[in-house]
Amino acid sequence: MTTLLTVISSLLWWVLYSSMAALVFALIGWSVLRWTERCAVVFNRIYLACLLWTMLGLLLVVGVAAYEGHLHPPYGALLSSGLLRWMLVLDMLIGSVLLWRLVPRIDARRIRPGSACMAVAVIMAISFGVATSLA
Repeated sequence: MTTLLTVISSLLWWVLYSSMAALVFALIGWSVLRWTERCAVVFNRIYLACLLWTMLGLLLVVGVAAYEGHLHPPYGALLSSGLLRWMLVLDMLIGSVLLWRLVPRIDARRIRPGSACMAVAVIMAISFGVATSLA
């Protein structure tokens, strides 16, 4: 019973933290996409794409941390890991594809792939800056 409660609690915290981060990422992505597309984009679809991206990204990072044994602070060794860098590249590709496929402009056409890549790059630059300043 304790194991089941632990798993349920972990899943709830995973969704909660993912949704909080996705809201911040969606606000950043919305402003970048509005600027690069030069027209309005649908915010709730940006949030959906960022939520899926964040949930997958957390799984990738926690998987690498568990594999390398860096689940507890300090996280400096994890941030300098080569495997984590490859997973972050994969994470950025996933984020670009999710934004490109899920986010329409207000005129019902898809955003350009370059705009999705630019939004992901800005989001990752800000989040990596925050992560390195905290670690």
